[in-house]
Amino acid sequence: MRIHVIGCSGSFAGPRSAASSYLLEHEDEAGRIWRVLIDLGSGAFGPLQRVIDPAQLDAVVFSHLHPDHFLDLTGLEVSWAYHERTDLPQLPIHAPASLPQRLAAVMCREGDVPDGVDTVPFAYHSISDRHVFEVGPLRFETRLVLHPVEAYGFRVTCGDEVFVYSGDTDSCQALDELAAGADLFLCEAGYLEGRDDRFTGVHLTGRRAGECAARAGVKVLALTHIPAWTEPQQALEEARAVHDGEIRVVCPMDILDVSP
Repeated sequence: MRIHVIGCSGSFAGPRSAASSYLLEHEDEAGRIWRVLIDLGSGAFGPLQRVIDPAQLDAVVFSHLHPDHFLDLTGLEVSWAYHERTDLPQLPIHAPASLPQRLAAVMCREGDVPDGVDTVPFAYHSISDRHVFEVGPLRFETRLVLHPVEAYGFRVTCGDEVFVYSGDTDSCQALDELAAGADLFLCEAGYLEGRDDRFTGVHLTGRRAGECAARAGVKVLALTHIPAWTEPQQALEEARAVHDGEIRVVCPMDILDVSP
């Protein structure tokens, strides 16, 4: 498995990056490449098209429904619904149950059918805590994590490889369990110790991400979701103070191998 970082700016699209979006790819034994997009936040649909034709996607998975994680689904819907190809199947979407209503509200319509067409471009599948689903050879396990809205982290396995994505969360037991033994732990670090202590139950700091990685025994910790007003080096230093393993800060268009 490998991860293409499409966008990694925390809370909103920043001057150097779109908001959260990650393309998971895996080539199976037959040579078929499976492509699953995890989140598609504000500003991310543009850079996604520099990496792949969106019509190549096999599924999209959403951690939660804050705009910096789902809003550019509007662009993907337009692309899928009005594509010149007439043979596109419904694209599977795995997300919190209210996503269709949220998308319809943003698009100023009622129902799931885009204006001017007669079919729904997406096949919606609701997720919940401890939910398991598969996309080709990729097995997804979900856990409800600690955030102001319904939000999930994901554990993705394929063969012996384990990739874990925190989504947006503060420290919680579910995240520790999700991350246990991960080869690659893509973890948000939206806050800084000291500066953001007045906020609770929203985001991790670099330190808390590092503490989770240490408890979980992950092989590589990749910090993401760092907002434009934060120097990434600060989050990295916080994590390194509590975790001895390999740590990096991701940048747009990075490619991360789950098992180097």
